[in-house]
Amino acid sequence: MEIICTYTYICVVKLEQAIQSTKFKSEVQKAGLNILYTAWWLKTVMSRELKEFGLTHEQYNVLRILKGKHPELMCVKDIACRMIEKNSNVPRIIDRLEIKKLVKRATSEADKRETVISLTQSGIAVLEASTKQLDAAYADTITICEADAASINELLEKIRENEN
Repeated sequence: MEIICTYTYICVVKLEQAIQSTKFKSEVQKAGLNILYTAWWLKTVMSRELKEFGLTHEQYNVLRILKGKHPELMCVKDIACRMIEKNSNVPRIIDRLEIKKLVKRATSEADKRETVISLTQSGIAVLEASTKQLDAAYADTITICEADAASINELLEKIRENEN
């Protein structure tokens, strides 16, 4: 398999090459490390594409969450519950998105103590453009068929069966 790389570091295919180790306690341990390494690799691809839009992957995730409810407003707690990275500092992410004029805050009509967030038109435009670019990057990067993707999804869900 030929690898073409635009990074300044060496591209690798095998986990053993990436982490420079061939010693694993088991295939299960190797699979866990492979998942972590692949997640980092995909996050790197995503970050590179989002950089053009001045977004982090966490900011992009918040914009997608808001778009899923648009035009409804969402409170910070509900956004945080839907985040991929559960330890994200959602209020700070929203602060940065608000500075960029991609979201706006308002006081909830139902509960004056609660702040609700919505997408701005600029936020929708940036989300649409960045999603289009990410989709193209993923299509170029993740070159597996739908059946293989379904198998991977099934296995990953099996791994998370005991998720709390």
